[in-house]
Amino acid sequence: MTVQQLQYIVAIDAHRHFARAAEACFVTQPTLSSMVKKLEEELGVVLFDRSRMPVVPTEEGRAIIDQARSVLKEVQVLKDLANATRGEHGGELRIGMIPTLAPYLLPLFLGELLRLHPKMHVSVEELTTEAITDRLEHGQLDVGVLATPLGIPGLHEDPLFMERFMLYVSPREGIGQKHYVLPSEIRADRLWLLEEGHCLRSQVVDLCELREQRAGEGRFAYVSGSIEALMRMVDAQGGLTVVPELATVGMAPGQAACLRQFKSPVPVREIALVTWRHSLKARLLLLLKERIMAAVAPHLHPVRTPRVMPVGQGKQ
Repeated sequence: MTVQQLQYIVAIDAHRHFARAAEACFVTQPTLSSMVKKLEEELGVVLFDRSRMPVVPTEEGRAIIDQARSVLKEVQVLKDLANATRGEHGGELRIGMIPTLAPYLLPLFLGELLRLHPKMHVSVEELTTEAITDRLEHGQLDVGVLATPLGIPGLHEDPLFMERFMLYVSPREGIGQKHYVLPSEIRADRLWLLEEGHCLRSQVVDLCELREQRAGEGRFAYVSGSIEALMRMVDAQGGLTVVPELATVGMAPGQAACLRQFKSPVPVREIALVTWRHSLKARLLLLLKERIMAAVAPHLHPVRTPRVMPVGQGKQ
């Protein structure tokens, strides 16, 4: 039995497909299948029901796969301990980042992080808050970068910065003639929202008290997971949408002219590094935090209380 074999069966369980699991493990399917078969022979247990599609674990295999996942987590702990003992700024850092943040934050810090620390290997996934917290709990991610507070037992939140919300408004909208806007002035039937599952959607709904209004009545229904797509809809169809501050970095002059501010208190969201309990990758996380904070500082408007109104993370 090898660590590699354990990685293979966990990958098959995750992808429920031998070919996709092989691709994720960077091996050929025959190699993966052969190694899994040898493990089954060694254990005397059939781990997967290959007659079904997608492939599913057998009843006996489920317990073994769960234990394999725990073993792999402990193997990673050993590697992290070794790196910490040597004082190295290298190793793997697996990051989960919410989609309303990743496209705007990553370009600001990632290149400099990798340039300054060439021994560091970074992988990033765009995931919902729910998916990030689940993967943190199961040891599939080292850190999440997302909107907080979450209030989930076992999770440690390390705040990075506060990000203002702004409005992107069509010039054809009456509200677009104002420089400062109150949330109560926003009509639900003129507001373009992200699809369900994004914490930013929940934040905007709460901010604008849209639960008391009937959104979408008498207008074209459009579902999107992209802030950029919503801004394009505003350009083409009118209306408005709410965008986080980092989404406005590098905007063309024509787009920037469509931005409007909220009246004080300005709504903001807190962005933090989130880890599961105590991470052994403290050195790498410190480097990540330093790079992010240095990168965003020139682009964020200073946030001072009590002139701001923190908006909760919101349920997924």
